[in-house]
Amino acid sequence: MSTTSYTKITPEILELLAAAVGAENVFTDQHILTDYSHDETEDLRYYPEAVVKPADTDAVSALLKLCNEKHVPVTPRGGGTGLSGAALPVFGGVLLSMERFKSILSIDTENLQATVEPGVITEEFINAVGEKGLLYPVDPSSKGSCFIGGNVAHGSGGPRVVKYGTIREYILNLEVVLPTGEVIWTGANTLKYASGYNLTQLMIGSEGTLGVVTKIVTKLIPKSEFSVLMLGSFPENEAACAAVSAIFRAGIIPSALEFMERKGVEWVVHFNDIKFDLKDGINAFLMIEFDGNDMDTIFKDCEKVNTVLEEFGCTDVLFADTAQQKEELWKMRRTMAESVKSNSVYKEEDTVVPRAALPKLINGIKEIGSRYGFESVCYGHAGDGNLHINIIKAGMSDDDWKNKLKDGIAELFRLTADLGGTISGEHGIGLVQKEFMPIKYSEIHLNLMRSIKLVFDPNSILNPGKIF
Repeated sequence: MSTTSYTKITPEILELLAAAVGAENVFTDQHILTDYSHDETEDLRYYPEAVVKPADTDAVSALLKLCNEKHVPVTPRGGGTGLSGAALPVFGGVLLSMERFKSILSIDTENLQATVEPGVITEEFINAVGEKGLLYPVDPSSKGSCFIGGNVAHGSGGPRVVKYGTIREYILNLEVVLPTGEVIWTGANTLKYASGYNLTQLMIGSEGTLGVVTKIVTKLIPKSEFSVLMLGSFPENEAACAAVSAIFRAGIIPSALEFMERKGVEWVVHFNDIKFDLKDGINAFLMIEFDGNDMDTIFKDCEKVNTVLEEFGCTDVLFADTAQQKEELWKMRRTMAESVKSNSVYKEEDTVVPRAALPKLINGIKEIGSRYGFESVCYGHAGDGNLHINIIKAGMSDDDWKNKLKDGIAELFRLTADLGGTISGEHGIGLVQKEFMPIKYSEIHLNLMRSIKLVFDPNSILNPGKIF
């Protein structure tokens, strides 16, 4: 179906929407449409024609069946914290908010599983299972406001991916409403699955283009009793990045390993009024966390890492073992994107490469920036090769920022692909990255994705205009 043939929402369709999901759950007031016209992706705005807030699977099913029959586009939305524009209603239509799906339905302490609705805030879920001595380790920086359904839609990660894996390792089964209104469970609540195509994994990272998730079954693990956090200081970015893969080659697996560039730390200290002794000559930091149930083992790993860091020119190591010290350091890392955003016009890119390629990646980022006239502040989950690049407008003219920057971004992605990486580690493709997909993926690859989309959504009503 051509996107030009989407149906506008008429008074008659509004009446049908109200009948399907309840009139009290359909909103057309301008201030509400404005609230849902954007996410955290720079300054983009696309207005829906109606916002709908159902509260159960049957209502979502009725909504999608109606919109599919009438050819009305539907854009699913979680917490609105996305950075790829995946929740923007670029063709108007219905904005489907999942905010009322906010129940933790069960926590099964015998099988180490939980069943939750997609509107549950990620941190609230982490805390709820933590009270039972369990861990759900997927903790993106926006965990205090993002929804677990949005994490599923984007294949989210976070700092602890390095030891525990991404969300793909923790989703066992999904209840999904298809664009036609039919409801399926994608898999089984089991740790093994070899029964045909794995639709659960297909849904993870599909950004709401194939179906709407209404229930999520997660795997849980026992929570570690202790943790220690180290902060290593380096004179050069490249040396800090080179130390990352050396830590793993030494046989050590931290529970988190984060890279932070000096400029980012400077802005965090200023923006959040954090007290931190930022010494002259220090330009990069590695934040390394260990967790476990035996402090002697943790300290032995810390000693081994300290030796590795010294080999790469680390000048100082700070140990944080109290809850307050650890919280202060984590706050510095988690508020970095917010701090950069508060200081400058910027664009954030989300690259990932094999760990050993990080020094070449950061060198290339700076070289490309110098040619195009932009500055950059880099930080991210270095332990899994995931580097966030905050591109700062700096001295670029408005015209260059508008018209030439995308050429520089394309070069960044070509560099990433040449180093064996890809163009998004956890933020997704959505609207803003889709033009760069051919840098990494062939037309054969993209056509396979398009074909899968058409099998699930032949009228292309569900989150159109995203990924490809």
